[in-house]
Amino acid sequence: MFSDFTHGHDGERLSGIYAGDPSDPTVVVLHGAGSSSKERLLPLVREFVNRGCRGVALDFSGHGESTGELGELSLRRRFGQAVGVIDAYGGAEGPLVLVGFSMSGQTVADLVAHYGDRVTALGLCAPAVYTEEAWDVPFGDGNGRFSGIIRRPDSWREARALQVLRAYEGRAVLAVPGTDAVIPAAVTESVQEALATRSQYTRFELPNAQHQLAMWFRDHGEDRREFVDAVLTGLDDQGWSATRTWVAKQLGNGREVTGSRLLSGGWSSQMRRLSLDDGTALVQRTFVKPFFRHHGPGLLTREASVLTLLAGQENIPAPDFVAVDATAEHCDHPTLLMSALPGRVRVDEDDLARRLDLLAAQLVGIHGVVPDERPRTYQAWTPPERVRTPDGPLWERAVDALRREPPAYDGRFLHRDFHPGNVLFAGTGPTLRITGVVDWVETSWGPADLDVAHCSTALALLHGPAHGLEFRERYEAQGGRCLADDHDHLYWRLLDALHYCPDAAKLAGPWRELGRDDLTSDVVAERLEAYVDGLLRRYG
Repeated sequence: MFSDFTHGHDGERLSGIYAGDPSDPTVVVLHGAGSSSKERLLPLVREFVNRGCRGVALDFSGHGESTGELGELSLRRRFGQAVGVIDAYGGAEGPLVLVGFSMSGQTVADLVAHYGDRVTALGLCAPAVYTEEAWDVPFGDGNGRFSGIIRRPDSWREARALQVLRAYEGRAVLAVPGTDAVIPAAVTESVQEALATRSQYTRFELPNAQHQLAMWFRDHGEDRREFVDAVLTGLDDQGWSATRTWVAKQLGNGREVTGSRLLSGGWSSQMRRLSLDDGTALVQRTFVKPFFRHHGPGLLTREASVLTLLAGQENIPAPDFVAVDATAEHCDHPTLLMSALPGRVRVDEDDLARRLDLLAAQLVGIHGVVPDERPRTYQAWTPPERVRTPDGPLWERAVDALRREPPAYDGRFLHRDFHPGNVLFAGTGPTLRITGVVDWVETSWGPADLDVAHCSTALALLHGPAHGLEFRERYEAQGGRCLADDHDHLYWRLLDALHYCPDAAKLAGPWRELGRDDLTSDVVAERLEAYVDGLLRRYG
């Protein structure tokens, strides 16, 4: 079935195998580091070929039957060798599927950056990513410069590979073993976060496996076949075939989707603007991240009911509900369709005072909604007993202030995730206005203080602590009259603010996508600390 080849590259002879028709989609399977080779990949490559793909695998230099010394290999040379083999045996065009194990997680990301839109699907198996500093350094004997760089704590967080995977929009499957003594869990979670940003992402759990997933797939045919099925899902449509078919059925009247654009700024879900042939547009919300996919039925069912309720409310510019597949019965992931609203998210500093007043007024209006049926009671996103903060007397005081029973409150209709990232604006200066309030999946019943607290935290991190501290006064100036006294109000403010410890930078991720590159991890952490200090001084 397989044909052997020897490919000359950079003075070395690379050994490889291929099978399948050159006109079929090409699947390139890349082994990991150490004693790995293409030999243990053959059953997996054969599985892809049996599904109508052209399969290619190689031994990197210093591995298997290839020449060269392993210590002279580097991430850069791995990338170059893979490109040489793909260009020679994978064709110059057509769909390209990349599967990488361990160290080849980095190589796959490098290839995605190189081949761009030609890459339609990825399979990353217990992948590693590395800081850019290590890319050109020879591996050596395990005690040299390369090892020193990659062993430096958190050096992988600087990996350009994460940026590449974050921008990738095709099909992506992350195979995760139940026990991995090689790849830190934080690396795996960061790769997942990156892939879930834009791709049609699936997490493929192998609870009984360990790090050597190539050997696991070699020895476990059912898991091997399921993994290949997952990678090849909707290959001709970047994995979105089921969702696009469902959307088409919802449109009716002969309408068609003529374009799709991923919207920036989302964190819990992927948001796409769908342009229709009649000149209108819809927004598609899709829960891709495993946590939100698991909770998708409840979240999207709630949002559908809230959008239906708000359709009859004046002065609350929410989207119109169109359709929902909350359980992913028909779609690739839990999905909701709604109308597209005019305007855009504003996270810049222009017209800031006017925007903050408009935010406050809009929140007062939301709290004035009187539903026929109350939504669920609010939930603390991080209960006080689970809060984790930096060390120091300031944080101890803040945590101590939460060590009490939640204050009594007069309930209100809450958006629960009201902040600048979920509000659309149009116009400038005197014509500035709010044109939309979105993301109603967390709508709850609870104290108005909690919505004020959440927006205040966001403003403190986005525009500076002073703007977060003063938002209560703006809210009350716009007619808000239902906030607690200082002691109880402090509880709600801290309940929200301490939720973002110890990683406040996560909240700022979507804002950086919208151009706020100044919001580094250090800046956001400093602002959160100053904001918490201000709260304790003002209300403590």
